[in-house]
Amino acid sequence: MSQPAHPAFAARPPFWKLPQRFMPVVFAFYMAGIMAFLMCAVIVGAGTGLSSGYLGRVLSAYALAMPVAFVCVLFVRPVVLRLTMATLRA
Repeated sequence: MSQPAHPAFAARPPFWKLPQRFMPVVFAFYMAGIMAFLMCAVIVGAGTGLSSGYLGRVLSAYALAMPVAFVCVLFVRPVVLRLTMATLRA
């Protein structure tokens, strides 16, 4: 069993954690990063196959796709939230 945290440090969040107000940007970053990588992996595999150099081609495509996906998620997120709220019952 681990020891409980010292009371003086228990109330402080870790120094590396961002404030809650950055949640939309952090969400967009993670969502864009994961989705861009998965889409690049699938599209490169479908287009050129899983031959040698596959990972390099995926990473090359990802270098372009990630920033584009990040900006798109930042702009699309509010629209998706409104569509979701319009679709669900209160």
